[in-house]
Amino acid sequence: MAKHSKTMPARGLRVADQIQRDLAEIVAYELKDPRVGTMITITEVQITPDYAHAKVFFTMLKDSKEAIKNTTEGLMAASGFIRGLLGKRLHIHTLPMLHFVHDSSTSRGMEMSLLIDKANATRAADAEPDEKPADKADEQ
Repeated sequence: MAKHSKTMPARGLRVADQIQRDLAEIVAYELKDPRVGTMITITEVQITPDYAHAKVFFTMLKDSKEAIKNTTEGLMAASGFIRGLLGKRLHIHTLPMLHFVHDSSTSRGMEMSLLIDKANATRAADAEPDEKPADKADEQ
């Protein structure tokens, strides 16, 4: 969903959300470009107040630099086709130009989570005493 802000009117947020839903369907079911894989998720659409431009953020299952480059090129090459299909679904006066941007927030979040887990494991290992107390069952 689009970010909620005070500068963007409610209609703009609704249009951005609808564009996101429609683009997800178009990319998944109607786009046949081999550079664009099937495992693409449209995470967010940011639209300008005049609806002239829409920045479309996407993530992929494969996050290699080559796959990201190929997918971005494929989406940009197909943006006219996608925009035409979007125009048939949306009935607004100005149809935005689509600008595709890879969203790296999920991969960055996973990296941060791994670093936190590693730091917690190191901290727990430092906090453990050297000698472990014997169980009461062993004493009897």
